[in-house]
Amino acid sequence: MDTSSTDVTASASAWSPRPTGPVAGDAAERPRERLAARGASSLTDAELVAVILGTGAAGRSALDVGQALLERCGGLQGLARMGPSTLASVHGVGEAKAAKLAAGLEIARRVLLADVARGDALTSPDAVRDYLRFTLSPETVEVFVGLFLDSQHRLIAAVELARGTLAQTSVYPREVVKTALARNAAAVIFAHNHPSGVAEPSRADELLTQSLRSALALVDVRTLDHLVVAGARVTSFAERGLL
Repeated sequence: MDTSSTDVTASASAWSPRPTGPVAGDAAERPRERLAARGASSLTDAELVAVILGTGAAGRSALDVGQALLERCGGLQGLARMGPSTLASVHGVGEAKAAKLAAGLEIARRVLLADVARGDALTSPDAVRDYLRFTLSPETVEVFVGLFLDSQHRLIAAVELARGTLAQTSVYPREVVKTALARNAAAVIFAHNHPSGVAEPSRADELLTQSLRSALALVDVRTLDHLVVAGARVTSFAERGLL
């Protein structure tokens, strides 16, 4: 009996790749199963989004929708700055799934803020930087924030002080002093982002910091640092000797 045909068929079957198209219940379940077995860190960005979405749309798996969503907004950073109404307008997302995504992002932000609030801001610089990266990196315009601290350098509040344009923002020392007094702060750490992607402080940044520092010193509030955030990079005025 000639078995060559049978052998070829068996070999082809053994080496056939898995289907790449959507399979009912499979594309969405694989990320969940891998998450349960190996942890969330084993998933791609699109797979994490798919797990939050839960289901896809007509003819598209949750993974397809998640990948399309990330491509549309430019990755996770872009996703972080999209509001629920914008997310809901994306095909396959809708209001319920947009609410899940927005809630997940807000939980992440609050976890990072809680890490900052848990201890001394000066002895937890990584927690401060992680929070500021998450909060400021996705912004497409300059945003200036203040972390107001008590006498033990524990976080009282994180406050957005100004929102500007792509290249600049206007911060008024008098308003910052009023905010510090209202929060009964003893110290403050300032931070702002550079949407250009360059984390180097400008001369204008230096002059503003000195102005804020002088105004706050009049009411016995110390300026501990000013951080410039650009993507994953964070530059510290204190470490540069600019304070």
